[in-house]
Amino acid sequence: MIIDLIDRAVKSGARLKKAAAIMGLSARTIIRWRRQHGGQDQRKGPATAPANKLSEQERQQILDVSNSAPFRDLSPKQIVPKLADQGVYMASESTFYRVLKEHKMLTHRQASKPAVSHRPKEHVATGPCQVWSWDITYLKTSVRGLFFYLYMIVDVWSRKIIAAQVFAEESMDHSSMLLAHACSVHGVQPEELVLHSDNGGPMKGATMMATLHKLGVIPSFSRPSVSNDNPYSESLFRTMKYRPEYPSKPFENIEQAQSWVDGFAFWYNTQHLHSSIRFVTPDDRHFGREEHILANRRKVYEKARRRNPNRWSKQIRNWNPVHQVLLNPEKWDETSQMHCLKKAA
Repeated sequence: MIIDLIDRAVKSGARLKKAAAIMGLSARTIIRWRRQHGGQDQRKGPATAPANKLSEQERQQILDVSNSAPFRDLSPKQIVPKLADQGVYMASESTFYRVLKEHKMLTHRQASKPAVSHRPKEHVATGPCQVWSWDITYLKTSVRGLFFYLYMIVDVWSRKIIAAQVFAEESMDHSSMLLAHACSVHGVQPEELVLHSDNGGPMKGATMMATLHKLGVIPSFSRPSVSNDNPYSESLFRTMKYRPEYPSKPFENIEQAQSWVDGFAFWYNTQHLHSSIRFVTPDDRHFGREEHILANRRKVYEKARRRNPNRWSKQIRNWNPVHQVLLNPEKWDETSQMHCLKKAA
């Protein structure tokens, strides 16, 4: 039964190692069982109990204290120090968490409703200026503790940097101005553009929201403290700050910072061969030149294969354009698969 459950999870896309771990097994054990065509589970577990194992009385005492009136609304991180202030030590915080979890008591412990964070809606881009992503990053200055702020908008489909402006402070007025200018330059039509960002003040401020409404731009936001919900901007910032040309010394003034950012944006848009869009430049993809470029590459590879067919065991490299790009795709991820596997077991 265990092998069957794990095989179904792996077939659905889960990793063997993680699927086996849910069942308390290693991947090597599953592989060995398969070779033996199943059989009985011969694991016997530990021969003796740990010497420092809590007694049933100690475990019950932890539960009683955690559910008592003074502590029932507190987490173990607060319960343990408060007990220490009273001269009492019962167990470590991790032990409190473990015991409460085993009894299904490790839930929201306050009268208020727990915070709920929904996954952002999936957005599909099939062409330029359909989905934009933007964020703000810090740029060091020569004054310790002071920073410049780089506002950068990127087109999710083409990866083209739409706008990149350096400011001396964070402000929703700056973000509103930058977005309005970008929409004007690129001729964005109302209700055609989705703008995705994090949850910061410049992103969700009243001025910014009013500008979005005025321009007919559909807002989209990441979950709080989840950087993976805005991957295109995060990836772009990493590429920028790990460039060999990135200054080793802080920027002296805002003009110097803007000059460097302009040079980076020009290189990124016109010379950088982006790996996620078949190694064409963002400008070539944004302005419709990628079809011709990729078709020529395909001809070169097909000609090379005809010239030396014995060197090609499979098809030539995929030079077909990437027709659509997803932002926060709705998918049955590996975590969901493991949860379903655990319930089935």
